[in-house]
Amino acid sequence: MMWDDALPVPKLSFSVASVLVFCLALLCFVNSHDGDFVFDDLSAVTSNKDLLPGTPFFHLFAHDFWGNKLDNTSHKSYRPITVMTFRWNYAWAGGLHPRGFHVVNIVLHGLVSVIFLAVFSVLISGYQVDQESARPVFASPRAALLCAVLFAVHPIHTESVASVVGRADLLCALTFLLSFLFYARGCLPRTSSCLVSFRPESFSLVYILASTCLCVVSTFCKEQGITVIGICSVYDIIVVCRVHPMQLLTCRITHVRDKKLVLWIRGLVRRHLILFLTGVLLLAARIGIMGFATPTFTYEDNPHSFVNGTISRILNYNYIYAINTWLLLNPWWLCCDWSMGCIPVITSLGDPRTLFVLALWTAFGVLLYFCCRGEMNRDQRILITSLAMLCVPFLPASNLFFRVGFVIAERILYLPCAGFCMLVVLGARQICLHVHSTTKKHLSAGFLVLILLFVLRSNERSKDFRDEVALFTSGTKVCPLNAKIHYNIGNVQAKNNNTDIAVEEYRLTLKLHPQYNDALINLAVILRKRGSALEAKGLLDRSISYRPESAEAWMNLGIVQVQLNNTGSSEASFLRSLQLDNRYTDCYYNLGNLYKSLGRHEEAITAWQNATQISPSHAGAWKNTFLILDQLGRHDQALEAGRKAVYLFPTETALMARVAGVYVKVKKYQEGEQLYLKALQRDKTKYYIHHNLGVLYTEWGQYDKAEAALLTAQKLNPNDPLILNSLQTLHREMGKIK
Repeated sequence: MMWDDALPVPKLSFSVASVLVFCLALLCFVNSHDGDFVFDDLSAVTSNKDLLPGTPFFHLFAHDFWGNKLDNTSHKSYRPITVMTFRWNYAWAGGLHPRGFHVVNIVLHGLVSVIFLAVFSVLISGYQVDQESARPVFASPRAALLCAVLFAVHPIHTESVASVVGRADLLCALTFLLSFLFYARGCLPRTSSCLVSFRPESFSLVYILASTCLCVVSTFCKEQGITVIGICSVYDIIVVCRVHPMQLLTCRITHVRDKKLVLWIRGLVRRHLILFLTGVLLLAARIGIMGFATPTFTYEDNPHSFVNGTISRILNYNYIYAINTWLLLNPWWLCCDWSMGCIPVITSLGDPRTLFVLALWTAFGVLLYFCCRGEMNRDQRILITSLAMLCVPFLPASNLFFRVGFVIAERILYLPCAGFCMLVVLGARQICLHVHSTTKKHLSAGFLVLILLFVLRSNERSKDFRDEVALFTSGTKVCPLNAKIHYNIGNVQAKNNNTDIAVEEYRLTLKLHPQYNDALINLAVILRKRGSALEAKGLLDRSISYRPESAEAWMNLGIVQVQLNNTGSSEASFLRSLQLDNRYTDCYYNLGNLYKSLGRHEEAITAWQNATQISPSHAGAWKNTFLILDQLGRHDQALEAGRKAVYLFPTETALMARVAGVYVKVKKYQEGEQLYLKALQRDKTKYYIHHNLGVLYTEWGQYDKAEAALLTAQKLNPNDPLILNSLQTLHREMGKIK
């Protein structure tokens, strides 16, 4: 009789179970395949220059997850292997086409769910092999299948699968699980024909080292990967060596012959020494990559970690743990962002939310009691490994070792969810052992209903990630007091030119969080464009009073001051912005515009050239440089800037015509002709381009082409006196030849 025979779940072969789990995993999230890039995807993918083919490959290993330098302003998220897969996606798709990115995520989740099928089997029954074929045995198939199905369909995974940045969690989980499987295989004796590893006297160093290599890969997919070391350690001690938790506390190991005791303890110590050294080297490398400094987060990022007093901070942390547990139990309450007022800070022991903390630790206390009481049996081992899978991967997000930059992030529950699923299945088996067959049928029906509800919820939640409006709107239903969500709605609506809604959302953001610097600036920009320069100035003054080091606020204040004809203050604001950030290209651009309006042409050119030197693709600076150089009669320099502007503005036919006109001025008729014809290929309805082309041909002496171009221009605009005058000039020139 197998351990899981009591579960009302069909017994399937590993191949059939794999297909079932894979299909369910895909079914849950397949409707996210044609979603857009949303939220963090914009920073990690669409704005990440490390994805571009022209970026040197080694930059992936010198930059953070967002493509920025690992300096003091970076969040220090170092995930080069994940970024590498984004780069491959970009190359395969020939650009930033979101469908390819989403499809890879969906398939990865399916693969992770299938590998979990094998991992659950190992965690529940140990690593077993068939004596004849030497192949791994799919032990406890009912329990492993139920665990894998619950994991595959759990709605908490939606953020990891439906958002492109969630690939870090998927890749981390994939390599995490492979690392664990290699370690479990490595614990088998090298020369034994036994079916299962139990206190082995020897082990396979090759498999153990392969496991550590995969641990390194997992950590470079996402930092959470290093926790596989903890899972391997727990598995080795509890499942492989079957050491009772109380024996660990009292350092006593009994019921083993002395010689065997020495051999398997020596093997256990050696394996743990390898795990320890791997962990130490990984941590040392990680700290070195971060520049021996932790990332800096603000109160808004994680207010609970800024609470004064150790007891208050511990209370708030534990309340966050309780909410994370609740999200696993009840994944109908999901949100894309849990910061800024979404979860108010607990300030006193009298807060009723402390009851949730009490309930959490009461439940964990009961589970820990069952882990330690009496002689350790199989159920206890499974309970311990379940708790390890739930808690150990969560440790990097727990704030216990360092402050994290979020309150709750559903993505970090991707791996801990496995431990939760094991606890559910373990509890279901205990119920089945003590009830009649009718109740088992009810339990089986309950699981079917739960799986169906999870599939429907995952599908529904995936739709929220199809576009940013739906995503942030869904967030307001869970966290209506979250200023950041309202700010993001304002950004999306502003981008979609729905400025009335954007203004409303920005004002609500500032009502919830009056010192929200980005909201003050963005609202000021909209109001300035609407002509409300005085109100915009007031908002920017507020922004600077809160964050005087904000280069963006100073630059926008300078723009508003130009609109208010306060040019002296405007120049000072622009210069202050550049003092704070001397690579702020938009500020150089606007400073150049100010100098041009004041007639300070050389200073304007210098400002625009600074912008193009820092950002060679800054089209506006190239365009303005060309125009002013043309006005000053510096035609050679104008043409150099003009060629770059035409390259950056390939659809602007008017600009092409202006550059072609300069070619005519310097008698480079062939180059001018090419540009005019290129402009006409894009738009043949512009009469002035035909007219200018006719003038070029007249000066060039190609009178037939000139007449044809001028007649076309006259047909498009019959009453233009300039066209008539050009025709008369052409006919006089043609008469001279005759």
